[in-house]
Amino acid sequence: MLESVTNVINQIDGMVWGWWMIILLLGTHIFMTIRTGFIQRKIGTGIRLSVLKDPDAEGEVSQFGALTTALASTIGTGNIIGVGTAIAIGGPGAVLWCWLTGVFGIATKYSESLIAVKYRVKTRDGRMQGGAMYALERGLNMKWLGLIFAFFGAFASFGIGCATQVNAIATVCKENLGIAPALIGIAVAVLTALVIFGGIKAIANVCEKLVPFMAVFYVLGCIVILGINFNFIIPAIQTICKLAFTPGAAAGGLVGRGIMMAMQYGIARGLFSNESGMGSAPIAAAAAQTRNPVRQALVSSTGTFWDTVVVCLMTGLVLVTSIMKNPSIDMGAISDGGILTTLAFSQIPVLGPVILVVGIISFAYSTVLGWAYYGERCVEYFAGKKGLIPYRVVYIVIAAIAPVVSLNLVWTIADILNALMAIPNLVAVLLLSNVIVKETKKYINNLDAKDDTEIPVIDK
Repeated sequence: MLESVTNVINQIDGMVWGWWMIILLLGTHIFMTIRTGFIQRKIGTGIRLSVLKDPDAEGEVSQFGALTTALASTIGTGNIIGVGTAIAIGGPGAVLWCWLTGVFGIATKYSESLIAVKYRVKTRDGRMQGGAMYALERGLNMKWLGLIFAFFGAFASFGIGCATQVNAIATVCKENLGIAPALIGIAVAVLTALVIFGGIKAIANVCEKLVPFMAVFYVLGCIVILGINFNFIIPAIQTICKLAFTPGAAAGGLVGRGIMMAMQYGIARGLFSNESGMGSAPIAAAAAQTRNPVRQALVSSTGTFWDTVVVCLMTGLVLVTSIMKNPSIDMGAISDGGILTTLAFSQIPVLGPVILVVGIISFAYSTVLGWAYYGERCVEYFAGKKGLIPYRVVYIVIAAIAPVVSLNLVWTIADILNALMAIPNLVAVLLLSNVIVKETKKYINNLDAKDDTEIPVIDK
């Protein structure tokens, strides 16, 4: 019976994450890139704004706090293991398609964050609420679709945001530190409870400190490894670019499986990693103190830049150069991204395993915190404030038991829910594209201008 259910769920997963979803997401990325006048050119401005404060504007947390909360959920195990999976199955050319997805995805992240801020509301106790559900309700009069988004988002948080991440932490701690998974589950549950019961401000405070540390530590570690593999960097880049379009073999047993496989796995892993188009990060963007929607949208768009254009690219180069340098890594016998990543990093004495362990633990734990906030906002949308305590309790219980249960089915279900989240969100982005263009033209050359539109107060 269980096997039959698993097969059905796997088939559904294959359907929702088939070519139509990839075309829908990548198509939206390209469409919004054109509609916003290639907003990627403003990425430097977004980075500059991300470290500035806008205390006179309405909001709960700083622009940087909102950005790091969003980055906490997007910079996760997908940046390490997900890239390994793309290379193992799609070949090294998948790295190029993953990177291109990030470049174009900046426009979608900008767009979804802009409408999240524009259509946000606040509760009577001063908490900001926003995201695809409010853009659909207030911008398109489609509350029914907003409820669907919130429902899928809440349940996705239990899997992709909590169970799978805690399981990854427990696995790496058991294999490298010899700590029992059950103890890891309890420890993560306690640490998570201490943070999420403090709301967005507590989550943002932790993320402001954790995210920059973990990202800088990981990227610097990758740079050191690339220094060790220096002679293989240019050949690796050439191999990645060549095998992104043609099948063939390269040094180190690397095999290009053709443009279709490279595209499918590179784009899918890129989309999964940066979450552009899924509607998750805008929920955090809506809480930011910002003078106008464009200002925060630019800040939020840098999340995709850091996540995919920088971190995923660094991982891809580390893996490909390490494989080319170490012929003992048998690519023909590896189809698991986690195994490939572990083998590649373990080729670097002392430093490699440390980077991998610290990277996975910090990336995964930050994702647990970021998704807890997303789930809360989704629950509050369809169940009201009374749903928050039960949600937090369930979230913490799942964190505690995740390391000792089989997660293959949970991961697949969460994958499906993530795709189903993206559809309502993309409807909002595409149907409100005229609003996005209008707001962009209004503020892009006057980012200090204040939007004096009154934020509606709701009873929740």
